[in-house]
Amino acid sequence: MAKTVHAVAYLAAPAKHAPKAVNVVYGNDAFLKRLVLSALKKNALGSDDAGFSRSVFEGEKAVLKDVLDELSTVAMFGGGRRLVVIEDADNFVSLNRAKLEAYAEDPLPTGRLILEVKSWPTSTRLHRIIAETGLPVECSTPSGAQLSNWLVAWARQSHRAELEPGAARMMVEIVGPELGLLDQEIAKLALAVPEGAAISAKLVAERVGSWRARTAWEMIDAALAGNLREALVQLDRLLRAGEAPLGILAQISATLRRLAAATRLVLSAEAQRQRVTLRSALAEAQVRTFVLDKSERQLKHLGRDRGRQLYRWLLEADLALKGDSALPGRLILENLLIRLAARQTK
Repeated sequence: MAKTVHAVAYLAAPAKHAPKAVNVVYGNDAFLKRLVLSALKKNALGSDDAGFSRSVFEGEKAVLKDVLDELSTVAMFGGGRRLVVIEDADNFVSLNRAKLEAYAEDPLPTGRLILEVKSWPTSTRLHRIIAETGLPVECSTPSGAQLSNWLVAWARQSHRAELEPGAARMMVEIVGPELGLLDQEIAKLALAVPEGAAISAKLVAERVGSWRARTAWEMIDAALAGNLREALVQLDRLLRAGEAPLGILAQISATLRRLAAATRLVLSAEAQRQRVTLRSALAEAQVRTFVLDKSERQLKHLGRDRGRQLYRWLLEADLALKGDSALPGRLILENLLIRLAARQTK
């Protein structure tokens, strides 16, 4: 019987965990989810033309018949395998649980299905079936010693850098359990040490949580308060100091993803005729207690229409900064700030 594997263990050796007919990526850590999904896609298809063999559905819009049709189609690329990913699939799973159970017991040989969900209750029959026949990967944020140990291993694996254990613990204390931000800080620190030298606690104290990080937070706070002028001033400071546009985006993404997650929780509850407060949705989206008031104001400023578009805006900006657009990085970030700072339209 297969067992759930944690994302940390999976990412340390993806080849040891071959994709199954049905795979589930669940939990609340968006950074780990992105890494796991990327590795699963690569392992499932492994072709330069893999994009032609992959279909992605939004959970709220996905229809089971369409999903099964995709899974039954033999792909022209990727070794003939078809990969189907359903994002934010919690409601999709709830609506199609019985049929998914039947499919998991007798899956099509032509396809691999990935369900990306937040919740994956152990009490369900579907959970038990996939634990036996599929690949469930838990993406919860590591805590305590596990988190600092992961940082040391991740620095070596992803950035080819040696991070001293004391330095890792200090990073967690300064930045908090935000894996995306921690990864960004490791990338910067790896460039700041001579080849063969370890990243020390002294270097972390000097570089992490610097004015650049504070300026990025001030920039996003200004934008989400409707103060576009101040947000653009802070962006200019960062760019003039040599901060890379992609690095700036990484620093503000965690805040925006939490607001996006809270929006989805509210909309999902409303779709089920349930009532949820903004504050409780933000707390469930892992917003820290001491910034709940500010985050609630920010979400009210955005409104539901823009809140539901945050994930797409972040993805568009990320792809644009990685080469999908000919626009300068400054302009891409300015466009994002303009969207965030604008007043709601009546």
